[in-house]
This record gives sequence, structure tokens and C-alpha cells, in this order.
Amino acid sequence: MNFFREFREFALRGNVIDMAVGIIVGAAFGKIVSSLVGDVILPPIGLLLGGVDFSSLAVTLKAASGDKPAVVLGYGRFLQTVVDFLIIALAIFLVIVKPVNMLKKRQPAAPPSPPAPSAEEQLLAEIRDLLKSRGG
Repeated sequence: MNFFREFREFALRGNVIDMAVGIIVGAAFGKIVSSLVGDVILPPIGLLLGGVDFSSLAVTLKAASGDKPAVVLGYGRFLQTVVDFLIIALAIFLVIVKPVNMLKKRQPAAPPSPPAPSAEEQLLAEIRDLLKSRGG
């Protein structure tokens, strides 16, 4: 029973739930970006390049023979995934990293700690403490 209690405490912590929500929202955001890239950004670029459909760009390494399918290197989908990644990375940078960096710069630096007393000052403090303890 101790294991289940410990697991429940772990799973119900605020940061674990926040992380789960972030992952779900991130997955949905990834789908939005994929649609943006595949349906909005790449078609006009393909049109400018002479009607190229990026998702169908591929090199056939081995043609289909009989009931064996062709071996195809689909670099168009790879290009689309790279553009997806770059847009997601840019969005994360602009929405999360940049504001956090700005907040770090705004925080005042900790005041410098006072220098340690010199050997002479330490010796004088010891003498003073000895004189106080003697009642003098």
C-alpha cells in the first residue's frame, strides 16, 4: 500500500499535472503547425517552383516488382517535417525562452558580499573579546 500512496502523491503534484497539460497542448500545437506548413506554407512555395507538391517528392530506390512495393526515399515529407520543427522551435523561442531571458535580465543582481575582515581586524576583534570577557 505504501507504493500506491507514494505514487498517488507523485501523480497528483501540481507540476506533474502541469507537465501533462503542457504535453497535450504541445501535441495539439504540433498538429496545428503541421497543418500550417503542409496546407498553407508549402503549397504556395510549390506553386512558385512550378507546381511542386512537397509531400510527394521522393526518389525511387528500387521499383516495385510483382507483389513487392517500391523502395522510396520520401525526402519531401522530410522537408515538411523540418519546416514544422523550425516553426515550432521559433514559436517556443519567442513565447517561452525570450520572455524568461528578459525576466532574468530584469532581476537585480545580488549585492556583493562584504569583504572578509583582514588578519589584523580579526586579531583586534579577538583581543577585544578577551578584554570584554575579563571584565575590562
